[in-house]
Formats: sequence, structure tokens, C-alpha cells
Amino acid sequence: MPDKRQPETPVAAAARKFVRSLRVRHTPATVDSYRQDLVVFARFLEKTGRRDVEPRAVTRVVIREFLADARRRGLSQATLARRISCLRRFFDHLVEEDGLEVNPARRVATPRVAAKLPPVKTPEQTNRIVDSVRHDSKRDRSPDTAVRDRLIFELLYGTGLRVSELVGLNLDDIDRRERWIRVRGKGRKEREVPYGARAGEALERYLELRAKRETPVEERGLFVHRWGGKWRRLTARSVGVIVKKYAKALDGDSQLHPHSLRHAFATHLLSEGADLRAIQELLGHASLSTTQRYTQLSIENLMKVYDKAHPKA
Repeated sequence: MPDKRQPETPVAAAARKFVRSLRVRHTPATVDSYRQDLVVFARFLEKTGRRDVEPRAVTRVVIREFLADARRRGLSQATLARRISCLRRFFDHLVEEDGLEVNPARRVATPRVAAKLPPVKTPEQTNRIVDSVRHDSKRDRSPDTAVRDRLIFELLYGTGLRVSELVGLNLDDIDRRERWIRVRGKGRKEREVPYGARAGEALERYLELRAKRETPVEERGLFVHRWGGKWRRLTARSVGVIVKKYAKALDGDSQLHPHSLRHAFATHLLSEGADLRAIQELLGHASLSTTQRYTQLSIENLMKVYDKAHPKA
């Protein structure tokens, strides 16, 4: 975070300590998101002649100027909302740990963000992609890779896991007899998620191959690969690349990503009559209001079908 050409600014130094404290309870992706937003804020202070300002001297007016600058540059309401949320958390930390008297970000209104979800493929389209994930000599160097990738797709769509949860799975987290997975979600909260027969078959094939690869016994991660002479977990970014690769090759859709399969999981369950609270539990949502977004999406899809098919529409 510090500028290599100049000493670290007071706000940047405080932000660095705050980000370090987040690593205890948050995923690397979440921590990096906070870090990036605070870097942007520190650079804004420098750009506006406030390089040496102390965190306790940052006012509500300064934060409003920061948001106004972002708005002028065309950033979305969602980005603005995320940044004010980050600053609130940052200054809350300073209030608790450094004796800051007031959190200036608490007095700044959060920009309203319209609830939006990406388009969701139909069950038929989604299953066609998942079922098509198999070895292709023109695309893959090894059949083993396709076995691993098939399991990735089966779990993302069949359980609704976040990609960070998927790559964080350990062998000990899986009950193969009862077909349950122990998942560590946001905030280190654990939940139990069932998986189906097809995911079970893909899992058994993958575990057979994993055992033959002489993976060290102490390496308990489910998805591991050899990189740079060492065994490492597959990263969330790597899974994103894998999903896009198959989606583009099989369906011509380069926009599909792991979270798309999570959305499909929830939407398809809802359309088949699953209880909203059950879906909330499966997804690991802390609030039911987050899960309720899928209700609106399901209604929108229903209206499209009605408008297209009904003679009186």
C-alpha cells in the first residue's frame, strides 16, 4: 500500500493495519477488496492535497467529495455503495482500536443500488453444459483434467457453493456415505450442504485419480495441483478460468462464471417449488432478504414466458 517513492501517509498506514486485522476472519478475496478500496481512498486524499491528513481529521465532507469524484468518473452505484461500506468498517475499527471519537462515514448516506441479478440459463441449458464437460483431445492435455473439471461443475451447480467455498474444501469435509459437505462460508460460518448422485459419481472418479497422483498425505485440500514443484490448492481465479473455458467452447458464452452456476442453482430450486428458507440455508445467506432476490428473478422469467406464449398477452 505505501508509495515506494515517498513515506507512507497516515491514512495508508492506518489502512494497512486495518487490512491486516481482517485476515483473521475473512477470505483473501474479501481482504483484497477492502485493501483496493482503501488504496483508492488514500490516493484521492493525496490527489486533493490531503496527503498528510490524519485519519481523525477526515470529515464527512471529505468522504462526500470522495464519492462525488467517483460518481463524476462514471463508477456504478454498486461500487459507490461498496466503498462507503468499506470506509464505515475502516473508521469503526479506528473508533474501537485507536480511540477515534466519531466515524465520519456513518453520517454519509449509502447510494441506492437497484437489485440486479445476471441472466440465468434454463435447467436444460445448464445441464447441457455440465454434461458436456468431458475430455476433448483438442482442448485438454490430460483426461485427468476433465475429470476434475466435471466435479467442479457438478458441485458448483449441484450445491450452489461460492467459488471461495469450493476451493476451500478439504477431504475431511465430505461425508461420502450420506452425501453431505461441510462448508465454511463467509465469516467462517459453517453449514452442511447435500450433494446429489451425479456429483457423487463425479467425486468418486476424481478421488480415484487424486489417489493415483501421489498427492502428499498431509495435503487435505480437495482440489490440488502441482505448481512450481509444490502441491497447491486450486485458486478461485483458476476455477473461473476453467468455467469460462468450457462455457465458451460448449455454448459460445464467455460471460459464464462460477457465480452464474450458484444463481442457476437457487433459481432452478425456486422455480421447482423449493422453500425460500431452505434455499437460504443451502446458500449460506445470513439474511432472507438476500435470498428473496431470486423470487423477483423467478417472477420476471415467468412473465417472459407468459408474454411469449399466452394468446391474450
